[in-house]
Amino acid sequence: MILQQFKIVFAGTMGAGKTTAIQSISDIPVLNTEALNTDLHAHQKMLTTVGIDYGELTLTDGTKLGLYGTPGQERFNFIWNTICQGAIGTIILIDHTHDNPIQQLNDYLKYFSESNENIIIAITHLDSTQHQSTKLYKDWQDQQQLHHPIFYIDARKKTDILFILEALITKAEVQLAI
Repeated sequence: MILQQFKIVFAGTMGAGKTTAIQSISDIPVLNTEALNTDLHAHQKMLTTVGIDYGELTLTDGTKLGLYGTPGQERFNFIWNTICQGAIGTIILIDHTHDNPIQQLNDYLKYFSESNENIIIAITHLDSTQHQSTKLYKDWQDQQQLHHPIFYIDARKKTDILFILEALITKAEVQLAI
């Protein structure tokens, strides 16, 4: 039985690090639904999430967070809405090495902002590419006149994930008065 007080969703592009982020902070072994990747055109990774990833994190005050990861491929979007129900917020992870990360960001933000306005954007894989500047995200944010916080993280680093999780919870406390 899953007994968490608050639900956090990790969404975003295939290969952006959703499963890795959850694994880096979960207090329990992460339950995942990884299968052989048959969409090598979208990403070269061997395994990919095809259902839900689930982990838990208990904060120092005893608050238990349920950490839910969505599959990144749009063909699995039928499950996204179900995963988002009851969540206090969503962390959208975007792979900076993608050919068009801004288009990916627009697509995921459009979908997930319909479920919840409490969104944090996390850009990953900055260590893998030198050809694009991160300035494109600031320019995008200015053009869109959006104010979702953007962080540049390594999904493998527990401190990075805890930092964006703290930002999401703080934003929820302000918005929802929880």
